[in-house]
Amino acid sequence: VLSSSLPRLVREFVAQNNASQIKHVIQILSQEFALSQHPHSRKGGLIGLAACSIALGKDSGLYLKELIEPVLTCFNDADSRLRYYACEALYNIVKVARGSVLPHFNVLFDGLSKLAADPDPNVKSGSELLDRLLKDIVTESNQFDLVGFIPLLRERIYSNNQYARQFIISWILVLESVPDINLLDYLPEILDGLFQILGDNSKEIRKMCEVALGEFLKEIKKNPSSVKFAEMANILVIHCQAADDLIQLTAMCWMREFIQLAGRVMLPYSSGILTAVLPCLSYDDRKKNIKEVANVCNQSLMKLVIPEDDEMDEAKQSMTLPAEPTSEESVSKPETASSGESELDITALNQPLSFPCSSERIQVTLNLDGIVQVLDCHLHDTSIGMMTRIAVLKWLYHLYIKTPRKMFRHTDSLFPILLRTLSDESDEVILKDLEVLAEIASSPAGQTEGHGPSDGSDVRPGPVELHVLARAGQLSSSGMKALECSPSTPTMNSYFYKFMINLLKRFSSERKLLETRGAFIIRQLCLLLNAENIFHSMADILLREEDLKFASTMVHTLNTILLTSSELFQLRNQLKDLKTPESRNLFCCLYRSWCHNPVTTVSLCFLTQNYKHAYDLIQKFGDLEVTVDFLTEVDKLVQLIECPIFTYLRLQLLDVKNNPYLIKALYGLLMLLPQSSAFQLLSHRLQCVPNPELMQTADSTKPSAGFKRMTASNIDYTELLQHFEKVQNKHLEARHQRAGRAEQLDRRVIL
Repeated sequence: VLSSSLPRLVREFVAQNNASQIKHVIQILSQEFALSQHPHSRKGGLIGLAACSIALGKDSGLYLKELIEPVLTCFNDADSRLRYYACEALYNIVKVARGSVLPHFNVLFDGLSKLAADPDPNVKSGSELLDRLLKDIVTESNQFDLVGFIPLLRERIYSNNQYARQFIISWILVLESVPDINLLDYLPEILDGLFQILGDNSKEIRKMCEVALGEFLKEIKKNPSSVKFAEMANILVIHCQAADDLIQLTAMCWMREFIQLAGRVMLPYSSGILTAVLPCLSYDDRKKNIKEVANVCNQSLMKLVIPEDDEMDEAKQSMTLPAEPTSEESVSKPETASSGESELDITALNQPLSFPCSSERIQVTLNLDGIVQVLDCHLHDTSIGMMTRIAVLKWLYHLYIKTPRKMFRHTDSLFPILLRTLSDESDEVILKDLEVLAEIASSPAGQTEGHGPSDGSDVRPGPVELHVLARAGQLSSSGMKALECSPSTPTMNSYFYKFMINLLKRFSSERKLLETRGAFIIRQLCLLLNAENIFHSMADILLREEDLKFASTMVHTLNTILLTSSELFQLRNQLKDLKTPESRNLFCCLYRSWCHNPVTTVSLCFLTQNYKHAYDLIQKFGDLEVTVDFLTEVDKLVQLIECPIFTYLRLQLLDVKNNPYLIKALYGLLMLLPQSSAFQLLSHRLQCVPNPELMQTADSTKPSAGFKRMTASNIDYTELLQHFEKVQNKHLEARHQRAGRAEQLDRRVIL
């Protein structure tokens, strides 16, 4: 009866324009029926409200609030049949009202989002029909209130229910497709939720979410000038570190596009980006796609750092950026300058960002604190992969090249870990590490710093590192003067000598590093820096080394490198001739340290063609303690004499008259050797020395060039010989002390 008489009654009231009676009818249907305690009454009320809406026709828009509210209340009914009837009733109400329901869209959307997760299939089916109808209305209307809808969407997007997520994504796809609705402006509000939905267990939902994100990214590429990149940067940083591969790959692809499209706008988020990107560079082939995209992100971000960043005033920022979450929230924090800088202007968030073009560049101040902290943290992490360590070192090298003045403020904190990285298992890592250290040691910016290791201020030596102040005080003024006399020293800065001291300290504390990588490290440094400076400074430092055994081992290593490495060809030629005061000064400096090892001292004299002095040294060998190690080194020297490096020496054996001390020195070595293969080798060589009478020619009475050079070199060989004896006496005392301690220890063991 109600369903047949109600429409007629309502149409009469409409014809009479009797609004109060219409509201009265709706109120009765709502209060006494739809909201009744009796299920059948509620069912009748819902049917009545739908019939009333149909009877009202186009005028139903005037009473939508009264019509919709009781129906939505029934969405929460415990009876699934009543929920279905409520859904059916609302469908009829919306179908009649069409665009008039848009002012009530939020409450409709809220109710539908709950029905989308309804366990009853009939209710769910009914809600889908209503959902499609509502989407059609929104699509064909230009009066949709997007601003009012976004807060509700932002809230609902974090639902964990699969059906609710599917409902949300379907609506986002619809809103994206409407030309008059610019959802891109509000993307920062929902981007985090979208990435969370991307990790859903349902393949269908993941696929829908992928499509939605793909559409957003296409629109971002088309209209980068209207995109709020800065507000979404940290969201991407978080999801670039996700455990889910799809989320991580998608976020990394977005990050790649953001860096390329936004350019230097992304620089304040560099520390967070690097935190997310760097670990991905060491992924294996199972995550090859993520690794490749991360590599592009890393390279693109590196290119954003320019030399002008070293000159910009850190107290001035020409662009304001959004406030950042704290580090505890696992997000990137834009690197703010030191205390005293102005606070970030949050009101600028609503302003569209301008983007660089060919004639204009955004001025963003680069502060390195956050970046360096991330890089330092990754170097300290022993669990990170080789490619990540290489990338970190490339970043440090790049920053020292582009922004040396600012980077040298961080050098004291970075220096210890850079030294420790020399013990890395990978040669590639060590090479990159040496490049960074070489740049630190040679950059002019390191010389202009008012503080640092050179003056010892604000520096406390740790167990692994040794600062210049600790040793510099022991250096004599003549020793420092000798170092400064090196022709290339002005290209080095105050960190160069600190580096040499700490490198030797590391070799001393890690003998395995010296044995396995020492020659490799020093040879590479000779390529990256000036070889003369390296040998000059190391020789000067070793001269004051208290650990005599280490000094002898180190000198032996340096001597082997000097004599055999192709990288030191030029330095060998310089020493071979001793034509300049600098080369003679270098020889004297090397000689004084080489005295820690008698055989290397002789080899240095052979290299520099100081044959008489070599003979004098060998005469002193009779006073030394001849050990197995000593004879082994003599054996190695004989082998070296047969190598191409000493071709000139062997040819000089033809000139017997002008090189008598060379022959005497070689015979001296022969007499030192036991009957071994080296003895036979040298003996056969000396047997090839020609008879001087047979080799005599008309111009043989003229002194050779070598003899002239020797007499004109102005080197005090007597003083050098005395120094050799003094150093060897110290070694003898040290050996006796070690032997005494060992004997005492044996006695204690016996007792």
